[in-house]
Amino acid sequence: MGCTTCSVSSSGTPTGCGDKGHCSSGSCNKMNTFDWINTLDLADPTEFNVVEVSFKKGARKSFFMNPPRADCITGDMVVVEAESGYDVGRISLSGDLVRAQMKKKNFKEEKLIYSIIRKANHRDLEKLEEARAVEHKVLVKARVIARSLDLDMKIGDVEYQGDKRKATYYYTAEGRVDFRELVRMYAKEFRVKIEMRQIGSRQESARIGGIGACGRELCCSTWLSNFRSVNTMAARYQNIAINQTKLSGQCGRLKCCLNYELDMYMEALSEFPRNLDMLKTKDGEAYLVKTDIFKGIMYFAMRSERGRGPIIAIDKKRVWEVKEMNDKGKYPTTLVGSYIAEPNPKEQEKEIEYADVTGEIVLPSIKRRGKGRKSNKNRSGKPNNRRGPKPGSAKPKQAKPSGKSNNPNQKNRTNKPKGPGGREKKGPDAKNQSRKNRPNKKRNPNQNNPQNRNKKD
Repeated sequence: MGCTTCSVSSSGTPTGCGDKGHCSSGSCNKMNTFDWINTLDLADPTEFNVVEVSFKKGARKSFFMNPPRADCITGDMVVVEAESGYDVGRISLSGDLVRAQMKKKNFKEEKLIYSIIRKANHRDLEKLEEARAVEHKVLVKARVIARSLDLDMKIGDVEYQGDKRKATYYYTAEGRVDFRELVRMYAKEFRVKIEMRQIGSRQESARIGGIGACGRELCCSTWLSNFRSVNTMAARYQNIAINQTKLSGQCGRLKCCLNYELDMYMEALSEFPRNLDMLKTKDGEAYLVKTDIFKGIMYFAMRSERGRGPIIAIDKKRVWEVKEMNDKGKYPTTLVGSYIAEPNPKEQEKEIEYADVTGEIVLPSIKRRGKGRKSNKNRSGKPNNRRGPKPGSAKPKQAKPSGKSNNPNQKNRTNKPKGPGGREKKGPDAKNQSRKNRPNKKRNPNQNNPQNRNKKD
């Protein structure tokens, strides 16, 4: 990943900005450092002949002696001694900054046994590029061989030495792994000296790199050099929901950034009363719901017969006063605070007016009536007079009776006089009607009447 000032080759890959491996954005190298003393061009009377050399773009760093005959400065590609053969790397720091770095990593000068041989020439750099190009293919094959042996391990990265005589395999495992047979197969397959090195999951993600949830490159692969233990208490102090998927990083462990602001939260929480879950008043008991650390407000809920009552926002100073009164056995009448009011509908209307910037038209909701026809009788059996005239209103005009009806189903029917309520007047002739003239009625209501039986007989 290159910065904006990097030149680009014909293939589209960044070739570097020519700033000796220290670009302004810090994106050209992992664990990038800036040797600001070397840029001053000042003579150092107490010269320190130890330099820091980084390999594989900062994935691994070590310290080497810098003899005067080598004449190497910060940013030079150099050939250094190794256990078997030689290796090629870049000088990342020199001078007094190396002394401070060795003190930070607790690296003593007595441990220095290797030194710089010379500056790397064109052939050394070509051989190094060939080794870096082979690493990905070797990594895929190494994982297949480890899986065929049913070993509980994961090969995370492979690093070849500059002379291509040695390959270091970085792996992660939960416990101890017997990889003697694995090393024999690797040596037979790749024809190089094999070194197995076990690392943790965080070191693996630091070597591989990636983009975090914040959108930036991982801290462990850019600037974080030491790993502090992280537990869930750091999330609880910051009022973060305990969600394992959101709190875990790419390494599968808790995110290191949970510790960045923990000290500030601990300092702010020291002003709040500790181990306070309930306050007692004459109105009842109030239980702590949540704490707003930045505003200095604590939210309490009053207990009621139906459960939780209204929520009250109380300043931390008032909470201290009520707590001291409760410790002395005294109870205040009420908790001084402001109830959380419901949002004002007028303000919501104003927000809606300004929020509708898309120009979409929202149609009002229309209440639709049911498809079924309403019956003329209610449950009690009485006629439904909802559509009838209201009491006290003028009576509707009645149409004059005519011999014909507009309804085709009522052609053979005559207009009969009707009584109050719209019902037909029933006389003696209506009782003697036959069942054939009443096709819509399944049951004759006058069937069981003994008078009608006698008349039929």
